[in-house]
Amino acid sequence: MTEAVGPVAKRVLVTGGSGLVGKAIEKVVADGEGRPDEEWIFVSSRDADLTNAVETKALFEKHKPTHVIHLAAMVGGLFKNIHYNLDFWRRNIHINDNVLHSAYETGVQKVVSCLSTCIFPDKTTYPIDETMIHNGPPHSSNFGYSYAKRMIDIQNRGYFEQHGCCFTAVIPTNVFGPHDNFNIEDGHVLPGLIHKVYLAKQTGSALTVWGTGKPRRQFIYSLDLARLFLWVLREYDEVEPIILSVGEEEEVSIREAAEAIVEAMDFRGELVFDTTKADGQFKKTASNAKLRSYLPSFQFTPFRQALKETCAWFSTNYTDARK
Repeated sequence: MTEAVGPVAKRVLVTGGSGLVGKAIEKVVADGEGRPDEEWIFVSSRDADLTNAVETKALFEKHKPTHVIHLAAMVGGLFKNIHYNLDFWRRNIHINDNVLHSAYETGVQKVVSCLSTCIFPDKTTYPIDETMIHNGPPHSSNFGYSYAKRMIDIQNRGYFEQHGCCFTAVIPTNVFGPHDNFNIEDGHVLPGLIHKVYLAKQTGSALTVWGTGKPRRQFIYSLDLARLFLWVLREYDEVEPIILSVGEEEEVSIREAAEAIVEAMDFRGELVFDTTKADGQFKKTASNAKLRSYLPSFQFTPFRQALKETCAWFSTNYTDARK
């Protein structure tokens, strides 16, 4: 918990506070971005089971937040999603409904929830923007997670229209950074690759990347995303979601990302692409025009620098990192 200095105007509850984005927000707040009138409370699944309505309501009544950043979710990489679409749907629907309804019932002034670019239609034109979320089915590989996340947008509109609530959502592109889940089987692409390179260095073996390496992604550093979350919480008043992303020109292929990790970790072995493994969506290019209309001069951390910092964090914290 980060205590406020002086009179408390905002008590900010962050669900999913021990995850990648929650830890980044905690660091950014602690490093000087917090304000004297804000008290920050970071909670995780150890504090309450958010799939349980009674536990969720009790959490809200205990902390009495005025504002909520809702990050808690059941998440996983491509292969975990393919195998457990129903679980992703059910758990996330329960979590989101419990959090938003508890926020409404306890008089929370504002909720900012976290969506994902994987919620967008599989068949679409690029770049994707905020108006296109519901234009068609998401990619079949993660339909459970995607539809559950889309429903947050539906609920936000409903709470606004029926009760006047200021509930909104952000849509980050692929997030990475310290405190990520570096599990090779069910983590996301960058942390999985970082862990693979670490192990390949230890054993002197080749680095095997799943798929062709051709799919392209926009990656956002968790600490940059955290700074943008604070801006959304304080300044952004639309119910309509906003994409938080680097520009379209910053998109990189999985091959380029793998090569950047190899360089950052000084890996000297062979790089192999296992083309028998699925690639997932080829691209999900998102427009950050709306973000830029609000924050034209926001500075993102250069990709290679952010990757270097993440690799260094993982190497230093290998024993305790999620993996």
